[in-house]
Amino acid sequence: MSIQPETILLPEWVIPIEPRGQVLHRHALVIEGSIIRDILPEADIASCYPGVSVRALPGQVLLPGFVNLHTHAGMTLLRGYADDLPLMQWLQDKIWPAEGQWTRPDFVESGTELACAEFLLRGMTTFNEMYFFPEASAEAILASGLRAVLGLTVLEFPTNYASDASDYLHKGLATRDALRHESRLSFALAPHAPYTVSDSTFEKIVTFAEQLDLPIHLHVHETEHEISDSLKQYGVRPLMRLAKLGVVGPRLIAVHSVHLDRAEMDLFAREGVSVAHCPHSNLKLASGIAPITQLLEMGVNVGIGTDSAASNNQLDMLSELRTAALLAKGIASNPALLPAAEALELATLGGAKALGLQDQIGSIKVGKQADLISIQLDDVGSLPVFDPIAQTVYSASHSQIQHVWVAGEHLLNARIPTKIDLQTLKHKAQQWGRKLKG
Repeated sequence: MSIQPETILLPEWVIPIEPRGQVLHRHALVIEGSIIRDILPEADIASCYPGVSVRALPGQVLLPGFVNLHTHAGMTLLRGYADDLPLMQWLQDKIWPAEGQWTRPDFVESGTELACAEFLLRGMTTFNEMYFFPEASAEAILASGLRAVLGLTVLEFPTNYASDASDYLHKGLATRDALRHESRLSFALAPHAPYTVSDSTFEKIVTFAEQLDLPIHLHVHETEHEISDSLKQYGVRPLMRLAKLGVVGPRLIAVHSVHLDRAEMDLFAREGVSVAHCPHSNLKLASGIAPITQLLEMGVNVGIGTDSAASNNQLDMLSELRTAALLAKGIASNPALLPAAEALELATLGGAKALGLQDQIGSIKVGKQADLISIQLDDVGSLPVFDPIAQTVYSASHSQIQHVWVAGEHLLNARIPTKIDLQTLKHKAQQWGRKLKG
């Protein structure tokens, strides 16, 4: 008996990501429910699936949805609030005071709604979040239909969300317990940074991560200032301190990792750490440029993150992965480094591996979730198409993203969201802007 699929998609090209560099021409994807059930040449569709209608995607390339490995979606309402400042001044003088005044569940939910719309329009199907009031973020995420890993933020000092580290952990784990059965949500422990979390709290986080099988999502080695302060306070660089506390291991997603020496890169490779590379945020805050090429050569898993719209201003994975590739080439004066196929892998499968979701998302394989995007490559800015992978990375813009599916659900149809009312969302964002401006 033949399978009766819900959807057959027929693009011009498929980039499955695995194996790296492969392009399938005129192949169809068969989606049944949330799962990719078959991948087959166009010539075999009629015999294998007689009578089933096919959705043609002419001139489009189909690839797995982008996995954004580091976000603060709730901060999207602070886009442009404090520009052209170094990190610590940006945080201490602008962002933390604004958050102290405004960060409440309604602010976080509205910011996350705005971010989810931008993620969707820019082809992100999964994002790794770190912010306060994760239950408010979850409301927006579930309404959007996207997939997310909710970071359970931990700090030592009080905020509107929690009073101390124990309170952060208690509230975060309660949110996980309440939402753990939502199929498009998973969770991570998200201590903010070595300079905002104590040794005893890190030890608790390691214990919870092991007991609950959760990743640890952490800013680390973002600036030279962070390292010099750690040397003064602890006598060691932050990563050496974290290693002694048991934080450094295969669960760790080390965000930024801009300033690494050889021993620290060896440590990452040896312990199976993943790195979230956020090139635009690091450049805008003048934090530096992460040694991604060296890490990849040493076998370290790397994914791409946008960081927040407050430090980046745009949430655009195509732009991020292109910048990552160009930076790698320019720094080393070697145009062969971080080629297009590898850059695309960082933005998809690399992020999935870091989150422990590589068996579900990150590549187009039979049995995986149907988290997919299509990009119109027969656009005037992308023609002629000699290599669909290179054209996607070096030529395509987010405006060419036509369709997005998550778990087989069609969330963006010919650039029109199916679950998000953009006009209502724009009005709400403008209202928040007026409040914050005062």
